[in-house]
Amino acid sequence: MFFHDLSGADDPVWEQAFPVLQQLRTHLTREALAEVIAEGAPQGLRFTALFYRDKCVAVAGWRIIANTNLRRVLYVDDLCVDETTRSHGYGQFLLNELTRRAKEAGARALDLDSGVQRHAAHRFYLRNRFIISSHHFRLELPS
Repeated sequence: MFFHDLSGADDPVWEQAFPVLQQLRTHLTREALAEVIAEGAPQGLRFTALFYRDKCVAVAGWRIIANTNLRRVLYVDDLCVDETTRSHGYGQFLLNELTRRAKEAGARALDLDSGVQRHAAHRFYLRNRFIISSHHFRLELPS
């Protein structure tokens, strides 16, 4: 297994990584991803893909952020394991790598939000000692 840090929207690894990410973000197009990367990269957004042999099996979008609560946090925007390879430990392997990077960056926590309907993901996070530390609220604004 090896990791590949994607260098931008034109990184050729997206050919394999995008379909995995799209399993989580079904609405996402390659064009929209390019826009997100263009705007998010200056904010620290980066993507890491996990490969087993020559196949992308998991992708994470993440960033180091500063906030008034914990000061420095590794925030996971996206964590997706290819649905054809789930329950093989790839999510654990990727989560361990993100945790290592968080510690290396001096972060005090690894945070993420998970949709309320994603029960299997919640079991995975709880097994990995995540706590439910808050409720996330959203006010959707009209277009």
